[in-house]
Amino acid sequence: MRNHGKSPHHSLMDYPSMTADVLRFMDNQHLSSAHVLGHSMGGKVAMWLALTQPERMKKLIVADIAPKSYNHTFTQTINALINLPLASLQSRKQAEEWLMKDIPELTYRQFLLQNLVFAGGKFVWRINLDIFKRQAAHIVSFPETENLPPFHGDALFVIGDNSNFVNENEVLPLFPRALFKQIANAGHWLHVEQPELFLAEVEKFLL
Repeated sequence: MRNHGKSPHHSLMDYPSMTADVLRFMDNQHLSSAHVLGHSMGGKVAMWLALTQPERMKKLIVADIAPKSYNHTFTQTINALINLPLASLQSRKQAEEWLMKDIPELTYRQFLLQNLVFAGGKFVWRINLDIFKRQAAHIVSFPETENLPPFHGDALFVIGDNSNFVNENEVLPLFPRALFKQIANAGHWLHVEQPELFLAEVEKFLL
């Protein structure tokens, strides 16, 4: 998917475009349908795929996100990453200490730092932070669903019990067969905080 990992960078990051990336990958892999799992923004991509191309979806798994627009912003987080002094950075530990004030949550900070790589004798970001900053409004939103039929396939929504991102009443109108499972002692980054419990729920749903 664009602007993630080693995928190409692109200036547009709305959900129809990112869903098209997933469909293109499936086509390239000769997958007529697949189980699709996504967390947060990836969960929104998975939901949009299910709603707009239901025949391509076997089972849908969404981690701690709902099909709606959110009021929160991650501009502070992006700015903190942009302001990291890469030229003088000596170690990943130093980067983590620098970010501690603006990103106090350890698991979130460590997750973001996975995108900091050492290349050509210096630390660089693998993702294009300027694109994420410019496209923030698209990322926290969700496309209009008024004219779309619900997805009547199997769907699992895995939620951190310390998170307030998901309300079942906001999910069921579009995903009437949705199952909801809570992960104890986990917040929004449930798959990082409780990976074994998260994986167990996913496996149980797929098998």
